[in-house]
Amino acid sequence: MELPHTEPALLRLINGCQRGFPLLPRPFAALAAGMEPGWSEARLLAALQQAQAAGLLTRVGAVFAPNTVGNSTLAAMAVPAQRLEEVAAFVSRQREVNHNYRRDHHYNLWFVVAAASSAGVAAALSRIRLATGIRPLDLPLLREYHIDLGFSFLPDAAPAAQDAPAAADDPGLGAGQRQRLLAALSPGLPLTERPYQALGAQCALSEAQTLAQIASWQRQGAIRRLGMVVRHRELGYRANAMWVWRIDNETERERVALALAAEAAVTLCYERPPRPPDWPYQLFTMIHARDAQSLDAVLADIRHRHGLERLPQAVLRSTRRYKQTGACYGYA
Repeated sequence: MELPHTEPALLRLINGCQRGFPLLPRPFAALAAGMEPGWSEARLLAALQQAQAAGLLTRVGAVFAPNTVGNSTLAAMAVPAQRLEEVAAFVSRQREVNHNYRRDHHYNLWFVVAAASSAGVAAALSRIRLATGIRPLDLPLLREYHIDLGFSFLPDAAPAAQDAPAAADDPGLGAGQRQRLLAALSPGLPLTERPYQALGAQCALSEAQTLAQIASWQRQGAIRRLGMVVRHRELGYRANAMWVWRIDNETERERVALALAAEAAVTLCYERPPRPPDWPYQLFTMIHARDAQSLDAVLADIRHRHGLERLPQAVLRSTRRYKQTGACYGYA
């Protein structure tokens, strides 16, 4: 796999620190101390800032489990070709939208909406419908089978396991304080010597309160992972597809879902409601590969090994990324 021209030590750190980021006052100093000689806190911060500016790194921050600290949904729109760029730009401007992709299907615009409540999600979808005249499909999560906790882009080097969070005092924050912290955390931790102190200052919280609340979210399982969030395409995985299935029998759907969730190439596997007659699919999987040829080979291999040729299915390849940021659950 061809990787960008970046120092190998930095790539190893990013790959291995996609979860398990230190909950310490000076986490970057702790990470630099474990790197090769010559790396310091200042050098690491500068290198991470460059990686972020180059688009390799989306952010250093939290990925929350769906519907734990707020509400979210996957949405899709069938946009006429001549309006696609205009509508995509409007959707991307909505602060509740964190991912927005073009896919090669009649439903050609796919995006994720996240807010503090279901009412906030509904309001964002309504705003998009009123502005564009196109009703989005609302496809909330029904059941999660597999959501990958990291994405290894180096040969024979998987992201490190995340240790169970240590016990910590209850931060005792009010609902409003937690919502402000969620909103501040969504773009990621500031790349500074004391990121938790800087993050807390945005919300009128102390460093200790900020660390305690993030630790509390980890203990509760609300934070799925805390660490480096990378961009797949920039790190060599240039092809991906959403592979969807219509399996009306619940027992058969669960059997197929569990089989797909165990596949190394499957990074996401979950159930969402169908919206007949235009969208009959209930099971969603995501596949990433280095290129289109490799993607086709993976799809064919999985389909053949599990005998899935007979099932109604569709492969929606991503053709353009319009937006990829952290979900913000701090908006009502």
